[in-house]
Amino acid sequence: MSTPILFVIVGKNEPLFEAEIDTTGASGGNDLSTRQNYFVLHSSLDLVEKSSWTTNNMYLRVVDKVNHQQVSTFLTAGNVKFMLLHGGKGEEVVKNFFNEVYGYFVKLSMNPFYKYDTPISSKAFDARVRAAARAYLS
Repeated sequence: MSTPILFVIVGKNEPLFEAEIDTTGASGGNDLSTRQNYFVLHSSLDLVEKSSWTTNNMYLRVVDKVNHQQVSTFLTAGNVKFMLLHGGKGEEVVKNFFNEVYGYFVKLSMNPFYKYDTPISSKAFDARVRAAARAYLS
């Protein structure tokens, strides 16, 4: 059984975007495992902060491993964190996914109707992130 992939964009004080992507095509999910996945990502924020001071790279790689799942992180120049909880995808694949989503995020940030560091409600952004996740992470 494949675990769903959880992708979250975290701003200064709150999550800006959340997407739970099931790459198997099955619908629905266990509420307990969903809450546990969010808890794992939330608990990894301290490790992301610690890792951000030890490297100049935007891609921080795997910062945490819990229950056969890994948390990979990408940190933007504006200190926005892209966090991905996955079941052990290849490092190059995850990096390519983050780079594509970062391109979408930069385009969204340049939109004059988007206020920086506010929740992202764009349906087009959501569709593009989910398509990139299916393309790279399935």
